[in-house]
Amino acid sequence: MRKRLLMSCQTLFRDIDVFEIDYVPEFFNYRESQLKDLAYQVRPALEGGRALNAVCRGLPGTGKTTSVLRIFAELEQTTKKILPVYVNCQNDRTKYMVFSRIYAAIFGHAPARTGVSIKSVMDAIGDALQQQEKSLIVCLDDANLLHYNNTLGDVVNSLLRLHQDYPGARAAVFATVSDVDLDLVTELSRWVISPFRPSDIYFPPYDADEIRGILRDRIRIGLYPGVISGPMLDCIVEQTMESGDVRVGLDLVKRAALNAECAARTGVAEEDVTAAYAQAKHTHLAHAIRALSAGERMLLRRIAELSQEQAGPLVSGAIYTAGEDTPKGGYTTFFQRLQKLDALRLVDLVRVHAGGRTSEVVLRYPPEKVVQMCG
Repeated sequence: MRKRLLMSCQTLFRDIDVFEIDYVPEFFNYRESQLKDLAYQVRPALEGGRALNAVCRGLPGTGKTTSVLRIFAELEQTTKKILPVYVNCQNDRTKYMVFSRIYAAIFGHAPARTGVSIKSVMDAIGDALQQQEKSLIVCLDDANLLHYNNTLGDVVNSLLRLHQDYPGARAAVFATVSDVDLDLVTELSRWVISPFRPSDIYFPPYDADEIRGILRDRIRIGLYPGVISGPMLDCIVEQTMESGDVRVGLDLVKRAALNAECAARTGVAEEDVTAAYAQAKHTHLAHAIRALSAGERMLLRRIAELSQEQAGPLVSGAIYTAGEDTPKGGYTTFFQRLQKLDALRLVDLVRVHAGGRTSEVVLRYPPEKVVQMCG
């Protein structure tokens, strides 16, 4: 029987935006407990007080950002008492940039790029909160990036102490952290922790059934019926689990459907998924690298370069001695960075000697791709 092909004016997508990373679904499953915890933190602000602070902690692609944005969207629809502000710390990595984002949310435009001090911006924010009698909640998404730049403590402290100069100004902080080994309570100074005292909300990795459910819901909304069959979805779930990042699965679905569309097919074939995975599998790599500090990114690049140069296994000691720069803290800091790369699923650490710190280091991605993305 002749295979039915798409007409030139047809598409497989109902809504391609459904597969974008910043899409906030109407029905957000598998994070009910975390959403309840966030709603609890917000409750005092709904009653005229200040929201409680929180740290949302988990690996990349575990629903932290989507959960916060879901709560923020509900606040914008239901109350004028609270001003939720989302700050992407991958883009806004300085104190001035963070407060400029808050300023823009309040006044509808960013402050002037020149001739305006950070103190003037903060004063304008504090005065507006005082006059409007609104409670501010700031989400510092990927707050660990600010911490690596030694900026997070200053930002959090300035926000939470606004009321000292502007009585009645209320502010709270939701920080999302992709470094599961980073404990902000111990890393930040007592001066910062005193007003901060965040609740810890953990986001575990999605299991295979949860990833299947998330992808199935997005496929139902974003694609026409029959575009992705059950076996093709199973294949996509399996490849998504290899990366541990649901964003890889979303990107894989979109690319596979685009491949089928370009080939004028009405359904996704195995060849479409295979070709899409060659690109989508690097989605996790790109996001994970953005969550690294400069020293960690340099270490990852060094591992990639050594992987290109030698065929045998890499051991941690050889990687340490191959570096021209010795990190502050010596081998202990170096090994902590290795452990973070392992936690972010960029490398695998295989212990060589029980009880020791010597490990075989296996890169999970093609070294040439890692070198390219590390810059």
